[in-house]
Amino acid sequence: MNNLMLDPDLLKTFVTVAGQRSFTRTAAQLNRTQSAVSMQVKRLEALLGTALFARTTSQVALTPSGEALLGYAHRILALNDEALGRIRQHQDEGQVRLGIMDDYGTSVVPALLASFGQRYPRIHVSMETGLTSKMTERLGEDFDLVIAMHPKGQGDGDFLRHEQAVWAASPDLVVDGPGPLPVALYPSGCLFREWAMATLDKAHRPWRLAFISHSSAAVEAVVAQGLAVSVFKAGTFPKGLRVLSKEDGMPRLPKADIRLHRAPALTEAGTLLAAHLVAAIRGDAGSPGAR
Repeated sequence: MNNLMLDPDLLKTFVTVAGQRSFTRTAAQLNRTQSAVSMQVKRLEALLGTALFARTTSQVALTPSGEALLGYAHRILALNDEALGRIRQHQDEGQVRLGIMDDYGTSVVPALLASFGQRYPRIHVSMETGLTSKMTERLGEDFDLVIAMHPKGQGDGDFLRHEQAVWAASPDLVVDGPGPLPVALYPSGCLFREWAMATLDKAHRPWRLAFISHSSAAVEAVVAQGLAVSVFKAGTFPKGLRVLSKEDGMPRLPKADIRLHRAPALTEAGTLLAAHLVAAIRGDAGSPGAR
């Protein structure tokens, strides 16, 4: 087995199936037939002498061997992309339009775009932040790539990481006082807005909508002043605020999946940026709050 070589094409199919948890969706994403995807997985399993997926009629799950291989596969593919990028960095050019959530556009993605720009100086990226639920509908028209949030286990695209939704307040705000709880939220169409309203209503907790904004920075500022509570991702939780829990009388919020969506007929420049974002954000998925 020491003389075996892992084919990057087989590894790409493997990690795509692992991310999509579906041979059908993988075939659509890779523009291959489902039988071709299944054959590539079988070839990789035969090469390694072990099953990588446990298949049932309803789902596809990684086996322990598959879990062990997944991290290495991502690293091998990332290193392959890095090598090709280093060779071609002065040849690739183009423009990529990226849509992203406001908080990720502030705290997660800028550093990744900077490192991407160093590797591909002739590829220009334009980024727009906002409600990504609407951006995915404009893929191919206004956006080449969109990083969007979905309820856990839902949505298509490349899985990047889990995010726990959490309540936030200023350190001095008394949240169990008399009267309705003031809440700062985002406009209609925001998943966190829907979750906040639904969980408070289900818990029979009186509340009032005190502030609405597209800007996570504006919502954060209102919360920091003790004017309202709000919902943030644990992975991008603002400094200076405190997490509220059931001890504060706040209902638990669901988890979300962060996924990367690609436009049909994505350009080479878009494919390079997608690979860069997937490798970087997945690689950071073990950090606190990202789970």
